[in-house]
Amino acid sequence: MARTKDPAVRSLLLERAAQMLRARQPVTLRTLVAGTGVSTMAVYTYFGGMDQLWKALRQEGFTRLAAKLATVPASADPVRDLAALAAAYLANALENPDLYRVMFDADFELEDAEAADETLHYLVRAVDRARAAGRFRDDVSPPELATQSWMIGHGLASLVVTGPLPHQALGHAVPMLTALFAGAGDEPGRCRRSVERGWDGP
Repeated sequence: MARTKDPAVRSLLLERAAQMLRARQPVTLRTLVAGTGVSTMAVYTYFGGMDQLWKALRQEGFTRLAAKLATVPASADPVRDLAALAAAYLANALENPDLYRVMFDADFELEDAEAADETLHYLVRAVDRARAAGRFRDDVSPPELATQSWMIGHGLASLVVTGPLPHQALGHAVPMLTALFAGAGDEPGRCRRSVERGWDGP
């Protein structure tokens, strides 16, 4: 009878691998499991080997991001929703700093690139709703504006997660997102209020 896999063990190994990479420690079967209470066989049981673990490691970052973005409910104010998605993106980076670093490391392949791309589509759909609601101009490209929003969030998250800027620097997202969305056609005062509501949560 096959043993049931424990998702906690899988997460433990992924998080340890990410921590070791950040600390520039050599990652081998033995060093990975050292002190975890599991054997080297666990790497084969849960991933099939080290090569598959590396793919799963990067994918896990996007999986957690998607789960975080999915917690943002769609409201009657799509601009607020865009800001809330940006806040969720940054919260995910702070909650999973080691995995966040690996997410954008091209040295590692992804298990499912389409699933990773879906995280951006959360923003694309919100931009499309804002355009349909008349908040953004008709000539605004949802993929382009979503990407620009992502760039703001990614830039701030990278600077804070890696240490050069303090946590308080994340507050710069409000004026930056407001400027971006107002440039896309939203009325500045209304835009600012929507962004502030989204940033502070529902």
